Amino acid sequence: MALYVQKFGGTSVGSVERIEAVADKVKSFRDAGHDIVVVVSAMSGETNRLLGLASQIMEEPTPREMDVLVSTGEQVTIALLSMALNKRGCPAISYTGGQVRITTDNTHTKARIQTIDEKNMRADLDQGRVVVVAGFQGVDENGNITTLGRGGSDTTGVALAAALKADECQIYTDVDGVYTTDPRVVDSARRMDRITFEEMIEMASLGSKILQIRSVEFAGKYNVPLRVLSSFEDGPGTLITIEDDEKMEQPVISGIAFNRDEAKLTVQGVPDIPGIASKILRPVSDANIEVDMIVQNVGADNHTDFTFTVHRNDYAKAKAILDKVCVELGAREVSGDDKIAKVSIVGVGMRSHAGVATQMFDTLSAEGINIQMISTSEIKISVVIAEKYLELSVRALHSSFELNEQ
Repeated sequence: MALYVQKFGGTSVGSVERIEAVADKVKSFRDAGHDIVVVVSAMSGETNRLLGLASQIMEEPTPREMDVLVSTGEQVTIALLSMALNKRGCPAISYTGGQVRITTDNTHTKARIQTIDEKNMRADLDQGRVVVVAGFQGVDENGNITTLGRGGSDTTGVALAAALKADECQIYTDVDGVYTTDPRVVDSARRMDRITFEEMIEMASLGSKILQIRSVEFAGKYNVPLRVLSSFEDGPGTLITIEDDEKMEQPVISGIAFNRDEAKLTVQGVPDIPGIASKILRPVSDANIEVDMIVQNVGADNHTDFTFTVHRNDYAKAKAILDKVCVELGAREVSGDDKIAKVSIVGVGMRSHAGVATQMFDTLSAEGINIQMISTSEIKISVVIAEKYLELSVRALHSSFELNEQ
């Protein structure tokens, strides 16, 4: 018999009927003799409803009070699910993050977990109860309610699994696993049986929306086996785990991620002197704008073109900053493009196989797709292309690397 931590997202508990269905699923595991800790999100739409209420009161509420407000969504769900389980003769008890004593730092709205006191949960499990815990929340050392940011319930689930040394953390969502790419773009996209922590972190950071990246990092750090499953249909899902020798013999590329929310900015004719990159990027960073890919070209006249990408929502703000920087540095001009996309291939097999980049570039070239920027790491290659070619490029690469085959 095993100890499972099961996390159910907002769509999985989006109505009383769905909460009842979750209760049936949890009870089936408990009846099989397993110990179960359940982590739940707020019912779908509830967090946005609460945020809307806050915005009617004031434009920028204090972060502390926002945490007090939005944490109530999960409190509703844990109570309703515990009621549904008890109705089925399955003893259950609910806990808020503070009652468990999930201690975080005091960074409201995006806190990080520091410690978890699992004593009460273990006592309940020993007495045959299902423990139902509110995701997304904790308390700081002074007892103030904190929240972990969007998607934080995934992180709660993994953190509890690590603290309890659970056999597996199961993330139930509206998809039945992790696919080689988005099935809405490639009909032949295939659900993977397993993927490594490293690959999943890259996929999440590069545009895959299945899991919150912090939860995968947490699982990798504490070696918590993580499984993505569907709330609405039975199946094996996808296991996210450590890399092994068997994996190295499997296909070179595991998946293709993409992101449409990209924009590119170029400062042209910048003096090629030490420290110029810092002078360009520091004002952007000070404005809390995250920079992704960076390319610097050195010209023959001691001037350079400096190009980087930002989130599309930050494009106008970043360009306004660069227009001022351009004058201060004596650069020629600032140009930009907010109609680009990033496409990435990911796979631990790249470590032991040559020619992956060449195959990727040849595939895109054969489709007449121009590559504007390139970024690589040990297990991924990302390229920036015109947004209009995004779906074509994903389909071509999926076929080229034979990801539709088992």
